[in-house]
This record gives sequence, structure tokens and C-alpha cells, in this order.
Amino acid sequence: MSEHKITASHLQRTTVIYVRQSTLAQVQRNTESTMRQYDLAGRAQQLGWPRTAVQVIDEDLGVSGASAAGRSGFAEMAARVGLGEVGIVLSLECSRLARNNSDWYRLLDLAGMTDTLIADADGIYHPAMFNDRLLLGMKGTMSEAELHILRSRLDGGIRNKAARGELRRGLPAGLVWGEGDGEVLPHPDEAVRGVITVIFEQFAVRGSVRAVWLHLRDQGLKLPLQRHGHVTAAQAAREEITWAKPTYHAVHNVLTHPAYAGAYTYGRTRQEKRIGDGALHVRRRVAAARRMAGAHQRPPRRIHQLGRLPGQPGQDRAERPAAHQPGTGAVREGCALLQGLATCGTCGRKLAVYYEGKHKATPGYYCTGTGQVVEGRGTRHLRIGGVAIDTAVTEAFLAALEPAALQACLQAAEQLEHGHDTSLEQYRRQAEASRFTAARAERRYLAVDPGNRLVARGLEAAWEKALTELAAAEADLARRQAARPAALTEQERAAILALGDDLHAVWDAATTTDKDRKQLLRTLLDEVNITVHRDHDNGRADLVLRWKGGAITELTIPVKRQPANRLRTDEDTIGLIRRLAAYYPDAKIAGILNRQGRRVRDTFVGAEDHLW
Repeated sequence: MSEHKITASHLQRTTVIYVRQSTLAQVQRNTESTMRQYDLAGRAQQLGWPRTAVQVIDEDLGVSGASAAGRSGFAEMAARVGLGEVGIVLSLECSRLARNNSDWYRLLDLAGMTDTLIADADGIYHPAMFNDRLLLGMKGTMSEAELHILRSRLDGGIRNKAARGELRRGLPAGLVWGEGDGEVLPHPDEAVRGVITVIFEQFAVRGSVRAVWLHLRDQGLKLPLQRHGHVTAAQAAREEITWAKPTYHAVHNVLTHPAYAGAYTYGRTRQEKRIGDGALHVRRRVAAARRMAGAHQRPPRRIHQLGRLPGQPGQDRAERPAAHQPGTGAVREGCALLQGLATCGTCGRKLAVYYEGKHKATPGYYCTGTGQVVEGRGTRHLRIGGVAIDTAVTEAFLAALEPAALQACLQAAEQLEHGHDTSLEQYRRQAEASRFTAARAERRYLAVDPGNRLVARGLEAAWEKALTELAAAEADLARRQAARPAALTEQERAAILALGDDLHAVWDAATTTDKDRKQLLRTLLDEVNITVHRDHDNGRADLVLRWKGGAITELTIPVKRQPANRLRTDEDTIGLIRRLAAYYPDAKIAGILNRQGRRVRDTFVGAEDHLW
């Protein structure tokens, strides 16, 4: 040992024992290693320090030594070393202090300047001495290399297992792991499967995440909370399900998660380091699409033996909410019927909507892309009023719908009934689950000894809570059953069929809102491509209607030529005014212009009017 390096100056200062474990699991399981680190207090006393001068810093238990960020104990120790308050720093091994060379050498520099010793199980070192610093530097390098090797082995094993589809990652609500390798099954609870099915069915009808979220809120449906995504089917059957009000983010995650489409993915996101305020390193998760070129990305792998829920789409449909394609997005309340459907015939962008007129009730469409530069200013590919275009598309839509109008009306009524039935069935499942919970609480209460009041009081309170929840669930079910629309009678079916004979009357009815018209258009149309030709003699707009199923209809509507700006004074008159202004006053110039019959700003200039 190197006890001769300890001087009286060192003994007059404090001894710091630094205790650290990399993870909380190590703190819980590797108790022997933790005890060895605390036992270093006895070694400090053997080296000559009194017990009162020994201080243990263990704030970093469960924190990795890969960086000094988040290690308050290491920061406190380094600060005290820099102030010259520490005579020696004791640790079980150098890797306990730091596994990062930048942090390690910073500590060595401070210790060398303040005459502070560093000791581990192998010996005592003075960072100001060349040989000791060389040895400490090698130990620090080996500690960092050891961390890199350990990480590489673990990461390689994880990626290799993920490539086979056997790495069990967290699953979203509604899916659980099976017994086989890579086997994913639907949740055993019918209520959980039912609400997930409702989300996909409503998205297929409504076409936007927000519309599905609003439907769930209107129907009062709740979403199951997944405590952790590593449960198996057997564990899920025993666990109690927690229900919560749906949020937009939760619905979006359900519709975009690859697991619902039967795909196994790994490496879709990663962590990147960013410089934040105060030169702090901030970790942020970024999508795989924003990664740097050459970054590792594994393609989705289809899961074998996947128990897909009813109504679940394929992977392409599951990723639809993130795609900015025509026909996507929420339907707004404005009167521009082609909002979200119209695209530019030049660049293919979705057209934006504007409104003009006294009451902002006249719609129009324009392209957000820059077409060309004219006199230093960018011009748009198109900007056109939408009244004539909406009318032409509406006529084509109603003409295409007319052969199947009668059946479509009946299907609309049946779809309304089906939507209520789906929500009603979910309420029945929740009421059934509440009955089971109340019955189980009753059995537990009856099974306990009545004299054991310490246990009986708790079971009695749980039973009362279950009965309250059961009463609320049955009340919700009864309210939903009363609100369910009745089945169509023969007279109502006849009235609906009569409406199908005159689609224009239904379309123009006061009870049909612009939002309803937009949703109807989206049932048959995927895109309306618009190309504007502003010729002086033959201005027109070419429309290409792309129907669902691949059919295409081409329409051409005339476009009014923009009139000349009548408020502008012609250049010849402006030149005459400039020449006369050098010799005559304003009144004289006005008289000359009036005698020649010239107009300025679309009116004759009076004798007392100024020209500027």
C-alpha cells in the first residue's frame, strides 16, 4: 500500500467515501457490493482519519456513472475537492467515481491542484504525481471502454432478438403477449376489445382522429389504461382494468400504432442530444423519418399468430392520420365544399380556402406554393372563386349518386342505428363488468369473520364502492337504451325512399349543413384536381374528379376574365399632368383635362380639385 503518501495536511481534512450503484435494480439485488462500499469507512479509520472526519456520499445510488449530469453526489464531492476541504476520496474502484473521461480528468485536475488523494481497493494515488496520474488515467480509460463494451454486447443482443421478432416490447391497450415467441393476442376482456374496435370502425367512417375522439366523448365511452405493455394473456385476465376518459393523443396512438396493423417494429425512434439553455444536454425522442442519413432503421416485421381485432386496418390504413393526402383531415363548418379535397393541377398541393364578400360567405381556393416570380414578387399557381366549381362538382356527385340513392338512404339510417348499437353494446359490457366486481366484493365480505372488524370494515367499504359503480353503470346503460333510435317502420322507410327520388331537395334542405355536404362528398370522392387557364378569349378551369375505386371524371367550367383596373389613370394622362405641372397651377390643369375629356380615377376633375 502507499500509506506514505498520506501527510498531516491530509489528515486534517475530511475523508469522502463515494458510494454508487448504476441502477436501482443493482441497489436492490447487489447488496453485497453496496455493503463493501459502506465498509470503506473502516479503512479510512485504519489510514488515520477519525470517525468524525469520515463522510459518506451516497446520493448517486441507482444513477449511472456515464455522465455527471443528474449525479448530485458527484457534483458535491467535486465541489468540496475544488475547495480543498477533502484530504482523500475513497471508492471501491475507479469506475464508481466516473465512467466518462471528461468527468474523470476534471476530478483529477481538481484533486491535483488541491493536494487531494484518491484511493481504491488497489492503492492510494496522488493525481499531482506523474506515475500516479498516468495509472489513474489508464484506469479511467479502461472504465469508459468497459462501459462501451458492455453496452455494445447488450445492444447487439437486443437487436438480434428484435430481428427475429422475439424481443418483447410494450404493447398498446387491447393487445397482450401470448405464450409463444413473438405471439401477440387480443386482450381477453371483451370490453377492451370492443372499444378498440369502435375506434377503428368510426375512423373508417369519419376519416379523422378528431372526429373519432369527439364521437367517443359524445357517446361517453372510456378507454382502458395499459399499466405496462409486458403482460401476458393469463396475467391480463387476472388484473383489474382501469378506465379513463379518452384524449386526442390516446386515440391518435391507437390509430397509428403499428402493432394494431400486425407489424413488429424496433428502432422507430431514438434519442438525440441537444444543447439547451445553460449549455445543458437535453435528450429528445425524434421520429425515424427525421433521422440522419445512414442511421439504423429496421423495417416492420409482420407478427405471426397475431390475433387481430375486428375492424382493424392494415398498416397503410393505420398510418393514414399522419399522411397529408387529399380527403384527409377534419371537416370544417365553412361553405367551401371541396375543403381537403381540392388539389393544385400544377404542383399537386392541397388547396387552401379563403372567403370573401361582405359577410365572408363566398368561398374560393388558392395554392400555397409559389408559381413564378413576376417583377420581384411571387405569384400563386392559382387563385379562383369556388362557387362555380362547387356547383359543378355537386352536380356530378348527385348524378353519380342517383342510381343508388334509394339504397344509400336506407343504409344511412341503418348506419345510424348500428352506431348507437355499438356504443350500447359497450355500455352493456361495462355494466356486466361492474356486476362481476360487485359480486366479487360481496363474496369477499361474506367470507371474512364478522368479528375481525379491522378486515371487515375495509371489505365493506370496497363492497359499497362496487355497488355505487354498478348503480352508475346501470343508470348509464338505461339512459343510452332510452336514447337509442327506434327501428324504421314501413311508413318511415317509404318517406326515406321518397327523399331518394329528389336528391337536390335533400341537398339544398335547410337542415343539411355545409359540414354534412362535405362529409357526403368524401364518401365518393378522393380528390378534385383543379387547373386554371386564364386566356383572354377562353378562360376556363379544368377539373379532374377522382372517385373512390379509381374512376375519373373530367369537367370544364368557364372562368370569367379579370377586368382591367378602371381606377387606374392611363399613362398618357399622367405624362401630360407632369408636363403641365411645371407651368400651370392645379385649377388650370384640371380645366385643360376636362376640356380634353380625360378622366382621372374614373371621374372628371373639378376646377377646385387637386390632382395629388
